[in-house]
Amino acid sequence: MTHPENTDVASIMKAAQENLWLHFTRHGPYADADVPMITRGEGAYVYDARGRRYLDGLAGLFVVQAGHGRSELAEAAAKQAQELAFFPLWSYAHPKAAELAGRLAEQAPGDLNRVFFTTGGGEAVETAWKLAKQYFKITGRPLKHKVISRQIAYHGTTQGALSITGVPAFKQMFEPLVPGSVRVPNTNHYRADEITGVPGMTPEQYGHWAAERVARAIEMEGPETVAAVFVEPVQNAGGCFPPPPGYFQRLREICDAYDVLLVSDEVICAFGRLGTMFGGQKFDYVPDIITCAKGMTSGYSPIGAMIASERLFEPFKNPTEMFAHGYTFGGHPVSAAVALANLDLFEREDLLGHVTRNEPVFRATLERLLDLPIVGDVRGSGFFWGIELVKDKATKETFTAAESERMLRGFLSQALFEAGLYCRADDRGDPVIQLAPPLICGPKEFDEIESILRSVLTEAWRRL
Repeated sequence: MTHPENTDVASIMKAAQENLWLHFTRHGPYADADVPMITRGEGAYVYDARGRRYLDGLAGLFVVQAGHGRSELAEAAAKQAQELAFFPLWSYAHPKAAELAGRLAEQAPGDLNRVFFTTGGGEAVETAWKLAKQYFKITGRPLKHKVISRQIAYHGTTQGALSITGVPAFKQMFEPLVPGSVRVPNTNHYRADEITGVPGMTPEQYGHWAAERVARAIEMEGPETVAAVFVEPVQNAGGCFPPPPGYFQRLREICDAYDVLLVSDEVICAFGRLGTMFGGQKFDYVPDIITCAKGMTSGYSPIGAMIASERLFEPFKNPTEMFAHGYTFGGHPVSAAVALANLDLFEREDLLGHVTRNEPVFRATLERLLDLPIVGDVRGSGFFWGIELVKDKATKETFTAAESERMLRGFLSQALFEAGLYCRADDRGDPVIQLAPPLICGPKEFDEIESILRSVLTEAWRRL
């Protein structure tokens, strides 16, 4: 057992190896090697125990919007902890949660002005599904409980959120899961020919086709049994699939026609990642529910939220009705105070405007990589981009599972990190590299990202 006073580097590295259970991590490679140990962050960079610097090309995990080392956010936490460190939101309120709820409601689209706090994104998704089920039960439509989500989409790890997740490999060990989750095609236009079986669709045609698959799924299941459709503004898993033009407008019409709730899962896409406060605002649609987390505090303290339309709250105004759901640390006073300070910082530094102005620059910088034979597609929005890797650009041929394993885990992830770039090499769909740097980044950091990627991807192609 490691004692707190043993804070020398060697004992910390030993504790990481022998006592720490890492998330989504194969521990085999660390049997005879140190676990990478990040010790501090500053701006867009993080530093490891050896003092080496890395550009944080993933904002931690799509989280650190305002960058590392922001003293004002740390000070907001310390001040609140001294005043009121904890109190639950079970029948009581505290000022910071109320103030934050008001602020989020003010900035959310439409009549989404009821905020239910959680401690993270998966809990927010879980909350949204539970609300959808209860809402329809108490308004006289008790059979409406199923949810529709997209293939490869990731929505969380709790049993409900995992059921909505469309990544088979993540689910197999935990089945049986919550029944009632149905899958439809995603919005990957780069792979539209093979997804649809119809060659040469324009983005608009593909967007209409993909939205219509949702309508077909609702009809197939029976509209009286379907409660909600869960979609991200830009789908994360699979490598940043932006919606084709018109997709969300058609999806909104379909949900309205069948009395199905449209849930916008914005755990990644909210709080400036796309250049708007909420992701749906980027693509001009108003959902019935938003789920969000990550960037709300820039990661300085954990918090998440489900933001619901006022009409979904209406039945709960009945004196005897209750949403029998909650979390001990949901809307934690310290986290709420940090979120408010973070939103102040967003306004003071115009981070939304900064992302909007720099999005074309980031896109153009990454598109320079299209001259590499291994780069098939560059896609995304705001400060959220995916680079799909291929064996053959002309045919879009992808890698076999063995090749993907060898390239992504055997070479790319480690090589990019060693070269000074922390990002994600992912194969939940076709192999991609994902980039989502802190929102304070600009052309200098974009060039550094491109330079490191060019060098490492060139070597990856040579090794193939």
